[in-house]
Amino acid sequence: MKIILAPDSFKENLTSLQVAAALEKGIKRVLPKALCVKVPMADGGEGTVQSLVDATGGKFVRKNVTGPAGKKVSARYGMLADGVTAVIEMAEASGLPQVSGKEKNPLKTTTYGTGELMLDAAKRGAKSIIIGIGGSATNDGGVGMAQALGVRFLNKQGKEITELGAGGMINIIAGIDMKGLNSLIKRTKIIVACDVNNPLCGKTGASVVFGPQKGATPAMVKTLDSNLKHLASIIKKDLKKDVLKVKGAGAAGGLGAGLVAFTKAKMKSGVDIVIEATDLHKHLKGADLVITGEGRVDFQTAFGKTPSGVAKAARKHRISTVAIGGGITDDANGVFAHGIEGLESACARDMSLEEAIANSKAHLTNAAERVIRLVLIGKKMGTKKRK
Repeated sequence: MKIILAPDSFKENLTSLQVAAALEKGIKRVLPKALCVKVPMADGGEGTVQSLVDATGGKFVRKNVTGPAGKKVSARYGMLADGVTAVIEMAEASGLPQVSGKEKNPLKTTTYGTGELMLDAAKRGAKSIIIGIGGSATNDGGVGMAQALGVRFLNKQGKEITELGAGGMINIIAGIDMKGLNSLIKRTKIIVACDVNNPLCGKTGASVVFGPQKGATPAMVKTLDSNLKHLASIIKKDLKKDVLKVKGAGAAGGLGAGLVAFTKAKMKSGVDIVIEATDLHKHLKGADLVITGEGRVDFQTAFGKTPSGVAKAARKHRISTVAIGGGITDDANGVFAHGIEGLESACARDMSLEEAIANSKAHLTNAAERVIRLVLIGKKMGTKKRK
């Protein structure tokens, strides 16, 4: 049998490659000669850089950049094996893990460091940049990022605003000067991995939905939302782009809108980007089974998450997909209507999260063995029916 192992990472536990390796071990107990093809996957969120570097044999690049609170932080991104594709998670430079205490203030935090990572990648030869925009500590509409790339923001007097772009200052922007945008960035294809449809402003916008988790009080949320509306009006006036109507513009505190406005980026489903970058369809040719998975499988798994994306790809090749989750919720059966044909839990009994994580590789190995034994029973039954 040829079996494709294409799981997501198990957050704060195992990388997707480690999950795949544990699954392979369980399969080999039953089918020692099985061809197991490990294709580390992700959906554009945490772990995407790791998965794509592992899947393509790429490398990591580390750089000191400006963190969300204005202090220097060490951030990494990936260069894939082709040497011309970079993968960046904005949370590395501008994410919540980089701030604590009073620093957690979206009126003051900036995406400047994310722009520095993008520029560094372009200088190292990247012709295409994939950027995941989850987990931000910012609400600056991508203004900080744009400043790092050479975009100038002007006040009412026509003078350049020198303070770093942040959620609390974008209301003083009266004009945008794109002339200084770095020439390398102008020639770079930028793809945004985004799986939320939140608009930039309003009740389901960046400030109202995501602001509180970044430290915003109710009063701050009103200010941030108003400021983003102002920024959108300046973008429409000077750049002739209506970011208020762009789905996903509110992602990462409006970084989605900023990337579209300032770099002509295109938004795309995160899992679709990873499927393309890993050549999953090429690996699927001639396969007999696909095993995917993530830390928690529930009904939401069916919508834009790695297992559903993998199952959708497998269906095109008429291959069955089984998902193994660290845990499975009561509503997880809903995924059956979306291409996943079998479910298995890594945990064979009730246990604490701590115990599950401590022995996760062994649990996954045992779960993979159980799945393969059930698959073989099904094959035997099918053989008997044909006879």
